[in-house]
Amino acid sequence: MWKQNFMFRWNEAAPLPQTENELFHDTDPAPDSAGLKLEKFLSVWLQGDGDEGKPEAYTTMYVRTATLDFDKRAGFLQPIQGRSHQIKQLLTPPQKQFLKDWLVKTSVSAWEASDDSFKLLLEL
Repeated sequence: MWKQNFMFRWNEAAPLPQTENELFHDTDPAPDSAGLKLEKFLSVWLQGDGDEGKPEAYTTMYVRTATLDFDKRAGFLQPIQGRSHQIKQLLTPPQKQFLKDWLVKTSVSAWEASDDSFKLLLEL
C-alpha cells in the first residue's frame, strides 16, 4: 500500500514540513483546552495501490481536523473523515489544488489510473 500524509494549517495552501505522526507523536492529549493556545490544522491522508515510493493508482483520501499548542506540546486529533462531502467541505480550493498538483507530479500514471470518484474530491 502506498500512503502519504500532509499537515496544513487550517487556511494555508502549502503544507507543513512535518507529518501528523511527527507533530503528534510526542504530544500529550489535552484533557481540556483551558490555558492552551491552540492552532487549527487539517491532516490529509492519501492512499493508493503500489509501494511506498511508487504509487500505481490513488484510491482513498481521509481528512481530519487537529488542534495543537506548540509550546505546551498538547493537542487534539479528531476522528478521520472519509466521506466525499466531508472532505470537500474541509479542504480549501488552494489545498485541493496543491494536492492535485502534487499527486500528478508524483505519478501521472497513478493519477490517470485513479477512479473518477477519487479525482472528484480534488475538483475545484
